[in-house]
Amino acid sequence: MQRLKIISGHLCPGSAGSGQDLRRTECGSAAAGVASPDDVVVVHGRRTAIGKAKRGAFKDTTPDELLSAVMTAVLADVGLSADQLGDVCVGNVLQPGAGALMARVAHFLSGFPETVPVFTVNRQCSSGLQALLNIAGAVRSGCIHLGLACGVESMSLRSIGNPGDLSARLVDNEKARDCILPMGITSENVAERFGVSREQQDIFALSSQQKAARAQSLGLFDQEIVPVTTRLGDEDGGERQVTVTKDDGIRAGTTLEGLRKLRPAFKPDGSTTAGNSSQVSDGAAAVLIGRRSAVEALGLPVLGVLRGSAVVGVPPDVMGIGPAFAIPVALQQAGLTVDDIDVFEINEAFASQAVYCVEKLGIPLEKVNPNGGAIALGHPLGCTGARQVVTLLHELRRRGRRAYGVVSMCIGTGMGAAAVFEYPGP
Repeated sequence: MQRLKIISGHLCPGSAGSGQDLRRTECGSAAAGVASPDDVVVVHGRRTAIGKAKRGAFKDTTPDELLSAVMTAVLADVGLSADQLGDVCVGNVLQPGAGALMARVAHFLSGFPETVPVFTVNRQCSSGLQALLNIAGAVRSGCIHLGLACGVESMSLRSIGNPGDLSARLVDNEKARDCILPMGITSENVAERFGVSREQQDIFALSSQQKAARAQSLGLFDQEIVPVTTRLGDEDGGERQVTVTKDDGIRAGTTLEGLRKLRPAFKPDGSTTAGNSSQVSDGAAAVLIGRRSAVEALGLPVLGVLRGSAVVGVPPDVMGIGPAFAIPVALQQAGLTVDDIDVFEINEAFASQAVYCVEKLGIPLEKVNPNGGAIALGHPLGCTGARQVVTLLHELRRRGRRAYGVVSMCIGTGMGAAAVFEYPGP
């Protein structure tokens, strides 16, 4: 596989670089394993099940309803009053009403007082994680002591449209043109440029489905999923009430033979298919975070500690490689290495890019998405980063000891994001 090095914020063919000169944003904490009253800690997190867009359990459920379900559940679970929150940030990509309307409506549906502020953020597929980093920054600066970071997406009710009326200068700038490449084509570019075969992609996709099916059958998602009672329309125009408690994108019967039969979805001679790509989905997640001193004063639990984070830029035509460059920067900030990490939650936008990132970083496959990833669970854009944090911390808690985990994802237009968390132990 071709290697890349980082030179002054750019990725160039050659040997792997240290990343020291990479232009990036970071957000760190005290040294891993050392408790400080100023630590940014995660108190609790919940998510909805993830529904198949257009035809799944949430196809008729609005994003404000999904968001309200998790916002309400997180505070209710820990017995915290909403008026103790300093701020609420919501990651959302396909933003109805420019984002703020949906978030504020969910805010009031959840019974939050008008005095608690809320805002939205859109950093594409990392929006849910970015919401957490924004709240973490406010906590670290002392502006607030507690905040709620959320992510939500209804890909059923909103769609990803064309780039619209962009500047005519776009055609004269290669990098700008690459920003509007279909995501499936960027997957094909990664596969071709770095030698990720169709067989590797299908094997990875099968593993994602098998791991998710196993986790679901064992009830491993039950504690993190908030049951949502909603309405579901049928083809005859009727409507019925349902309570959604399980992800509906998991295909337990997936086989390698079946994946091999699928046609390329983006190029006639390509290797990216519907079976080795993430699913278009609906869902929401919320994570309560705060300063350790404030959290402990309120008698709230500490589920995790944010130890490091980073966002980096990569070439937009191979945007999927982002985690391979964001993860080392976040790990360096936390004073940890790949070997120190127990679980990596790497978003499976496409199997091609996930395989590349795992191989480039030398991550043992058993540490990657142990309960499946977006190929099986789905990828509700703005929700995913927050959902990954919830899934990661619940998995680390099951280990029953001090453990470390990483959440990471690629970002459309050419970026990668990563965050390092510590579970402090029982």
